[in-house]
Amino acid sequence: MIEVKDLKKGFGGDELVLKGISTKFEKGKTNLIIGQSGSGKTVFLKCLLGLFRPTEGRIVYDGEAYSDLSSEKQRTLREQMGMVFQGSALFDSMTVEENIMFPLKMFTKQRKAERRERANEVIKRVNLINANNKLPSEISGGMQKRVAIARAIVNNPKYLFCDEPNSGLDPRTATLIDNLVQEITHEYDITTIINTHDMNSVMEIGEKIVFLQKGHLAWEGSKDTIFRTDNEDVTNFVYSSDLFKKVREAVIKEHQ
Repeated sequence: MIEVKDLKKGFGGDELVLKGISTKFEKGKTNLIIGQSGSGKTVFLKCLLGLFRPTEGRIVYDGEAYSDLSSEKQRTLREQMGMVFQGSALFDSMTVEENIMFPLKMFTKQRKAERRERANEVIKRVNLINANNKLPSEISGGMQKRVAIARAIVNNPKYLFCDEPNSGLDPRTATLIDNLVQEITHEYDITTIINTHDMNSVMEIGEKIVFLQKGHLAWEGSKDTIFRTDNEDVTNFVYSSDLFKKVREAVIKEHQ
């Protein structure tokens, strides 16, 4: 679990990007951060990753506040974090297998044979059989995302962060990636946090949803409650397309 307590973040001057956010991201659930461009989603995610130091407030990882940890313990905590980047961020000159083995080489003392064995375990888990020796340029965008997910979980992280994991994917592939992330979250009991603007992801895997509006936490709930909220900012965001307007009408009708 990650607990956020009155988190504020600014970059000089009087204006804050994050304006006192308090929430919890639960273990074993897919936690989504949503909001319009400029709402503070990316800054929030970077604070959770330890890339930005909060101006005020605390971030607590399973009972330990990041700001209270020594530099060595902060480094150990960061090693327990897996990250799936928006553009996958694979090394072009490395094969699929080498990309996935890279964190093991960086953060463990395992022998090469052990690293390869572990890499093949996660390759199998994300359904990338027979892709070991291919370069990123030789596989599809959906397969590249699977490689990125495999690399993020190869070290058995306690926390998994995903930044727009469906960016650039067709709807069917995006749904497959969503479901894969959720399956891994449940299977390994990881605290997973996903930064997204994709309402299909919200409907598919939004077990906990945090909605940011101009640096404030404007609403939180689940995919089952987001369609019934009377929060105007949320409804304007969610029902910006005709499809979701129809979904809302159906949900309201069902609960009348």
